[in-house]
Amino acid sequence: MTRDGGLVLGGMVFYPGGEHVTSWRLPGSEPDAYLDVEYYVRFAQTLERGGFATLFIADELYVWDRFASGIDHVVNIRTEPFTLLGALSQRTEHIGLAATISTTYNEPYHVARKLASLDHLSEGRAAWNLVTSASDEEAWNFGRDANLDHAVRYRRGAEFVDVVQGLWDSWDDDAFLYDQQSGYFAKREGLHVLDHEGEFFRVRGPLNIARPPQAHPVLIQAGASEAGRALAGAAAEGVFTLWQDGLADAQALYADYKRRAVENGRDPASVLVLPAVSPVIGDTEADALRQLDEIEELTPDRVSLDLLSHYLQTDLADRPLDEPFEHAFDERAINQSKSVYESIRRIAADARTLRDVSRTILRRRFLPGTPEQIADWLTERYEQGAADGFMLAFSSIPVSVDRFVDLVVPELERRGVYDRSYRGTTLREHLGLARPASRFAPGGADPDAVDTAHTPVVPEQEASA
Repeated sequence: MTRDGGLVLGGMVFYPGGEHVTSWRLPGSEPDAYLDVEYYVRFAQTLERGGFATLFIADELYVWDRFASGIDHVVNIRTEPFTLLGALSQRTEHIGLAATISTTYNEPYHVARKLASLDHLSEGRAAWNLVTSASDEEAWNFGRDANLDHAVRYRRGAEFVDVVQGLWDSWDDDAFLYDQQSGYFAKREGLHVLDHEGEFFRVRGPLNIARPPQAHPVLIQAGASEAGRALAGAAAEGVFTLWQDGLADAQALYADYKRRAVENGRDPASVLVLPAVSPVIGDTEADALRQLDEIEELTPDRVSLDLLSHYLQTDLADRPLDEPFEHAFDERAINQSKSVYESIRRIAADARTLRDVSRTILRRRFLPGTPEQIADWLTERYEQGAADGFMLAFSSIPVSVDRFVDLVVPELERRGVYDRSYRGTTLREHLGLARPASRFAPGGADPDAVDTAHTPVVPEQEASA
């Protein structure tokens, strides 16, 4: 199944300089520009020139200082995303503006208000990437000794979505009169009080801002565990998934998200599956592989070990990279990303040493090739039912962003799977998503609207997916 409007492209910023922890060392990278708004304006305007549906500012609420290399070699510093996106809303015209929001370390009222404000300022281009937070370091910044249990985080996340969307429905679309002659500012009957009381939140409402232009800013969700997939099927409109090496695995994951949407009474086309892809674009295949080698060579062994320690929640600091890889995998002991943990388990089954595992983790993040090869790969995944589009995590910013828009986008257009023109004025229109009716609308929800008006059911216990 492919989308009528062609494949969707999004572009993300994670680390200063690019996708990988040491992308900041690559030629042409500008890691010290992460506080310069013009750096992001160039990024956003380049994506807009390529017809990208959205840009995505990834976020974390801590400094990765559990390991020495997290300071020595890689610091995950970043700007606060809503401040940045507010500025970008005034320097762009069409592209969607998305940011990571943790439902574990925020409150629904704050988030509903910020996103509604961004949606108004951008005239309908706001989106949020829901995460439940995976690291204890974040918990330590919010008065907790450890992160919430994985299943609890997802139940909280599901309720969080319901409250936020209910708050966006606080006012009817025509509630505000602004009638200076009569003195009537708003219609009393156009106001709705949420009065939510659930497992995690008690929120009266109403929201003190008009209903957003999109009604509900677009909800993107990252999570591939059983709980993550359940939440995606019930509420997400875009799913940001991990890289899948094999086409069959990618097709199975795609089909699973679509099935879960149907089980929740939703149109499967209303859930867009957007795998992460990090293109490394070479003039030749050999040139692309050389660039990938360079990324690996610029990644210190200490960083590789510490990243693996982080994913496995086991300190490997004293173990040589070339010793045999031995680890007693126990998913029950993992309270971070269960899907990443499971992917490492699969990698380890075919690896001999710690270096083998670390090298595979690094290299599988990237898609090296010529513009034609990368376009062929993206086209195949799209046409063969493995993706509705892709979230591109560029290996180097701004270099690889420019090369993708200038070299790969025309190839996708030639293959007839991509149209860089925008389909409307809002992000929902770009993505082919309906504008949700208010849960307070007379007679219930609009049958053509995306049904996200009820709290998704997330299982108490889940296995990694």
